[in-house]
Amino acid sequence: MGETMNQQLAELLGEPSGEFDNFVQMSCTDFEYLLQKISPMVSKQDTTWREAVPTKIRLALTLRFLATGDDYRSLNYLFKISSSLISRIIIEVCLALNDVLQDMIKVSKTSCY
Repeated sequence: MGETMNQQLAELLGEPSGEFDNFVQMSCTDFEYLLQKISPMVSKQDTTWREAVPTKIRLALTLRFLATGDDYRSLNYLFKISSSLISRIIIEVCLALNDVLQDMIKVSKTSCY
C-alpha cells in the first residue's frame, strides 16, 4: 500500500510540470521543509501485522485535504487508506503542523462572534 503511493509521490515530486505543486497546493521545497519538521512527531513504525503509512503520505494526504476539502471517501480512493485512519492522520498532522509553525502563524486573539 505505502510503497505504491510512495512511488507515485516520488514521481510527482520529480515532475517539472508542477503536478505535485497542484496536487498539494505547495512547492516541493516547502513540502520537504514541512516533512522534515513534522517527521519526528508523526512517523510510525511498521508492525508484524501492518505496514505503517509513511510520513510523506501522511503529510500529502493532509495537505490535499486542507487544499481541496475532499471528503474522506475520495481521499480513501486516492490514497487507499481507510476513512477512520485518514481522520486520525489529519488530526495528528494538523497538530504537528500547528506545533512547528506556531511562531510563523499569527492567530487573532479576539472572537468573531
